[in-house]
Amino acid sequence: MKKVYIVGGLALLFAACKPSVNVTTPAKAGDVVFTNYMAVGCSYSSGYGDKSLTVSGQLNSFPQRLFEQFETINTNGAKGPFIQPLVTGDNGYPEAKLVLGKVTYCDGQIAMVPVSTTLPLDSNGSWRYLSPVNNGQINNISVPRIRVADYPVVGYGGLNKYAQRFYYDPSKRPLDELYSRVFNLHPTFFTLWLGVTDVLGYAASGGQGDGTGAAVPVTLNIYNSSDITPTTVFTAYYDSIVTALTSTSASGALLNIPDITALPYFTTVPANGLNITRKGFADTLQAMYSTIMFDKVFQEGANYYIIKDHDGQTRQAVPGELILMTIPRDSLKCAGWGSTTPIPKEYVLTTDELQNIRNTVSKFNYVIQQECQLRKLAYVDMFSFMKTLSSGIAYNGINYSTEFVSGGAFSLDGVHLNARGNALVANYIINTINNYYHSTIPQTDVNKYPGIKFP
Repeated sequence: MKKVYIVGGLALLFAACKPSVNVTTPAKAGDVVFTNYMAVGCSYSSGYGDKSLTVSGQLNSFPQRLFEQFETINTNGAKGPFIQPLVTGDNGYPEAKLVLGKVTYCDGQIAMVPVSTTLPLDSNGSWRYLSPVNNGQINNISVPRIRVADYPVVGYGGLNKYAQRFYYDPSKRPLDELYSRVFNLHPTFFTLWLGVTDVLGYAASGGQGDGTGAAVPVTLNIYNSSDITPTTVFTAYYDSIVTALTSTSASGALLNIPDITALPYFTTVPANGLNITRKGFADTLQAMYSTIMFDKVFQEGANYYIIKDHDGQTRQAVPGELILMTIPRDSLKCAGWGSTTPIPKEYVLTTDELQNIRNTVSKFNYVIQQECQLRKLAYVDMFSFMKTLSSGIAYNGINYSTEFVSGGAFSLDGVHLNARGNALVANYIINTINNYYHSTIPQTDVNKYPGIKFP
C-alpha cells in the first residue's frame, strides 16, 4: 500500500478563539502627516509571493494594510486612492504561481508539495500598467528582485519586467524613476524596505558568488545577481534613495534586513536528514569515505548529509549548515544524493558562506540605522521581528512561525510572506511608527486575511 505523507511539516491548524475585548483608542497621527503615503522596496513590499506576482498578493501586501490603517486617522490621515500597479490575474506573471499539489516520488510515496499552477497566466497585454489617475500616480513602486545596487543602472527597466511594466521611462535609472515618482506624488510619509535582495541572491544560489563584498560589476554598474552587493556600493546608493524620498520633507520608516538564514527556504530540509535504517549501509558509507573523513562515523538513524562545499571538497555537513529547499527530492530519495553522491554545492550553504551572509546583513543594517539617526526616521527592526517569528508569534489564538506552511506566515516559495505574514509585518511597522512618532494607529486583524489554500 502506498503511503501519503506531507513534506515540510505541512498540517492544518485549528484553534479555538475567544473574542477579545479591546478598549478603542482614537487613531491619531502624532508627529506625522500621512496624507500621501508611498511605499518603496523590492519583492517584500510589492505583494510578491508563491514565486510570482498576483493581484491578490498585491492587494494583501503590507503597504496596502498600512494604508488602510493610516486611513482611520481623522486628522492628517491617509487620503486615497492608494494606487498599486496591479496585474489583472491571480495565476501569476511572468512565472506561474505555486500551489499545493500531490506528487508521486520515485519510491512510490505521495507528498503534498508546492507545484506550479497549470492555469492560464496573465497575458502580455495586461502586464503593462499605466495608472489612469493623477498623471500616472502610483503609491507602491516596489519592484520584485530589485537591489540597492541596481539603482544606478541605466536601462534597468529593460532588464527587469517587473520594473518595465510601470516605469515612466524604462531606459533610465531606477534612481531617476524614484525622483519622478516622488515629484508626482509628493509623499508626506514613506516606507522603504530595500537591501534584502542585495544578499538573498547569494544565499539562494548556495553562495555561488564571491560573498566577501569584493564583487566587481559584470558590466556598466551591473553586479552578478548571485553575489553580495559591496558595502561601499550599498552605502552610497541607499543614501541616494533616502535623499530622494526625503526631498519633499516627508517623514518615513526604514526597514532593515531580516535574518535571511531563518527563512523556510533554508530551514525546511534538515542538514542531518540522512536517515540510515540498515547497519550494513552505514558500514558501506564508512568504508567509502574513510580515507577523506576519517573522523566521521556513520550510524543507524539520523546522519549529516555528504556535501560538496564551496571549495569543491567532499565532506559531511556540520551542525548549523543549511540545505536549500529547492533540492530535488527524487535525487535525495533514489539517486543517492547526500550519501553515495555528495549534494552539489549550489544546494548548500556552508559555515563560511553563512558567515558571509550574516556579516553583510550586519553591515547593511548598520548603514540603515545610521540613515535613520541622521535623518530622524523610524527604524523598523525586521531582523528582530524575524527572530521573534522564528520562536513563534501568537495573534488572537492563532500561532505563527517560520515553519514551512504549518507556520502560517510564509508563502509556498519559502522566502516571501503570505497575506497573514504581510499583516504581521504591517502591525510590527505600526508599533514602531506609534513609538517613534507618538501616533496611535490601530493594528490590522491578521487572522481575517487568507492563509495557504489546501486542495
